[in-house]
Amino acid sequence: MPVGMSGQAPDADMIERLARAALARIPEPFASHLADVVLIVEELADDETLDAMAIDDPLDLTGLYHGRPLGQKSAFDSGGLPDRIMLYREAILYEWIVTGVGLEALVTHVVVHEVGHHFGLSDDDMHALEDAAG
Repeated sequence: MPVGMSGQAPDADMIERLARAALARIPEPFASHLADVVLIVEELADDETLDAMAIDDPLDLTGLYHGRPLGQKSAFDSGGLPDRIMLYREAILYEWIVTGVGLEALVTHVVVHEVGHHFGLSDDDMHALEDAAG
């Protein structure tokens, strides 16, 4: 059954499956550095996150990378939380409805964008990575 055709909004498990599939398509040399990145799907960003990002509407934030970009890590980075990619289901579904972009393509876009932050990539580099992972 095509994504979203069950008559119900895709749940967090489906968003996570799509995101994990997108992560699995990320090519080397990036893929080997993603093993320790945690993927979390929440309904919406919390108020603290929205305030920190200066975002008023939680539907404007589809994903967020928490952690230090790979190039800024050192051997002394121990004991902290693992790097995380947060995906916000309701915001993703809202963008899916508004844009008409396929859900799988949209989740891939959000995941690649957040992975790009992990590697400190430019927007052009992220587009190339998205093409490779698509």
